[in-house]
Amino acid sequence: MKEVTMYTTVTCTFCHAAERMLGMLGVPVKKIDVTDDQPMREKLVELTGQRTVPQIFVGEESIGGYSDLKALHARGEFLPKLDVPE
Repeated sequence: MKEVTMYTTVTCTFCHAAERMLGMLGVPVKKIDVTDDQPMREKLVELTGQRTVPQIFVGEESIGGYSDLKALHARGEFLPKLDVPE
């Protein structure tokens, strides 16, 4: 299974919602708190073009934030990205 990494901040409600959703799907997530890490937040902007959190990655692929995660899952496209062996 590809690693799911989520860049988050302590007070972000969308981060908490994404974490709950991933937990309900049984997907382990590596959380990286960028609350007080301005250099990492700037790097995320370079990588994703976004200033908001959460920023969720499957492996090296940025899939966006919580709304993007929900939309991918609703279309049946999120879990296949994890490359779970059958």
